[in-house]
Amino acid sequence: MKILHALLCAPRAPFRRIGEVVGVSEQTAARRYHALRRSGVVRVAGLVNPSVYGQAQWVARIRCRPDRVGPLADALVRRPDIAYANLASGGSEIICVISSPVEAERDDMLLRQLPKSASVLDLSIDLLIHPFGDPGTVGWTSQGGRLTPEQVRQLTGDRPAAPTGPLLPPAEEDAPLLDALAQDGRTTHTELAALTGWSKARVARRLEALETSGTLSYDVDSLPERLGYHLNATLWLRVSPAHLQRIGEELARHDEVAFAGATSGRHNVMAIVICRDAEDFYRYLTTRVAAIPGIDAYDVSIRVRRLKQAASLISRGRLVRPAPVQAAARQ
Repeated sequence: MKILHALLCAPRAPFRRIGEVVGVSEQTAARRYHALRRSGVVRVAGLVNPSVYGQAQWVARIRCRPDRVGPLADALVRRPDIAYANLASGGSEIICVISSPVEAERDDMLLRQLPKSASVLDLSIDLLIHPFGDPGTVGWTSQGGRLTPEQVRQLTGDRPAAPTGPLLPPAEEDAPLLDALAQDGRTTHTELAALTGWSKARVARRLEALETSGTLSYDVDSLPERLGYHLNATLWLRVSPAHLQRIGEELARHDEVAFAGATSGRHNVMAIVICRDAEDFYRYLTTRVAAIPGIDAYDVSIRVRRLKQAASLISRGRLVRPAPVQAAARQ
């Protein structure tokens, strides 16, 4: 779990540095990571910020007929503009994140993508306004799996906590670089140089430019249930604007929270919570969440099946890279 947290803080850090920080040998750090990756439990992937293309992220809740949800879910997860798709509420609700322009018609952005059927009973789509926490260090690593602030500093060095901008639109010649990182975000400079025909120094300069501008980031997809954490829930909280920032940042610091963000809509904070089981989740609700003043109301969606992460599909209990857009379109 400490290796996983190290990757969240510095996805491309050398195994030597990860081992030094975690307290194991370079060989042990590499062996543990590669075992997790081969078994489909962890994937590191490079992602291009959708804002580069004028897109924002929207959170959709689709209530469906339980007997018709399967084909609808399969159709959605194959779309490259849809991420973090899950089945919840006993299999009658799909929760997913859509990349689409802010000015798009909310209903149209998704309904035009859905198969023509009577399976959708209700649809709500809200804008993800703001993610809470430091994007370089937040993410679920379980209770007891987090590194200390000093260990995080050793990993990240003087790197800015957040991208400095402005966004840098990828050039056509960046395609081999970005495609390789989408497949494996830890692809080495040497391998990237061979794929692009560039020198390693040029690869390093281009990566630094894309990363510091916020154009390129890295997502660490994982399957917590394979690590003993079987309950995944989405908390939908209603808070007043005066408490929004404080509550969101406090949630983002919780070990149990994989993501917290401000959204539009009646419930204006969403948090993805990962626990070992129902009793663990109850403890979290009645101790950590209950201790936060300013929450006016809440709702809970319990995940029953994980369909898609930020950069990975889930196939037979493994994280796999989605099919290329062209192949998905043919299907």
